[in-house]
Amino acid sequence: MAQTTDQRYRVAPVQPRGREWPFPLNLYQSAVGRKWVMALTGIGLIGFVIVHMVGNLHVYEGPARMHEYAESLRTIGGGLVPKGGVLWLMRLGLFTMFVVHLHSAITLSRMSGNASEKAGRISGAKKYEGGRDHVAATYASRTMRWTGPIIALFVLFHLADLTWGWWLGDDFVSGDPYHNVAESMGYLSMAIIYVVANIALAWHAFHGAWSMFQSLGVVAVHQRNEIGFPSGLRAARFG
Repeated sequence: MAQTTDQRYRVAPVQPRGREWPFPLNLYQSAVGRKWVMALTGIGLIGFVIVHMVGNLHVYEGPARMHEYAESLRTIGGGLVPKGGVLWLMRLGLFTMFVVHLHSAITLSRMSGNASEKAGRISGAKKYEGGRDHVAATYASRTMRWTGPIIALFVLFHLADLTWGWWLGDDFVSGDPYHNVAESMGYLSMAIIYVVANIALAWHAFHGAWSMFQSLGVVAVHQRNEIGFPSGLRAARFG
């Protein structure tokens, strides 16, 4: 019996189809949807890093100004909510974004690896037939699989150091961020850890910022306008 065209070119899916989630959660089951989620959570995380950095600059204004800033975070919402209530909601939202961002990165890498035998099993990056390492990849993009885990471990270390006080021990004073930062940075080894981790964070954000705008279509439009047409046609098209 002759095969139909549909039967002849039918191939097994890269990933077995599971039960479809209800809309709009089912968007996350696709690679495009996960890229969007990863981009949007990345915007939120970068926004937090910038706000957190600006807030921590108060440490150079002295202990009184730093304590005032820390207390203002705990009293967000005034008397409408318990002290620290809004701050804990913000922490919960930040934690959720972090977990979803991490899950998107891991599962997208796995999906990319399953889609091609020539893809790296860890990063999911495609390789050239002729022996070159990666297709259209920069050093920043190839090291995302390393800077990401470094940042995740640093977040835990940072919380243990200045929020929970595990490393400072008896030198930790709850509710006194200026004292705790001064004590922690007084150890050379701790200062080195913070410097290395912040370099990894900057490197990760450098490529992540470009990648998230590409996932959202911003970079693609710019590139199409710049290199998608020959110079003569571009001049005619855009004046």
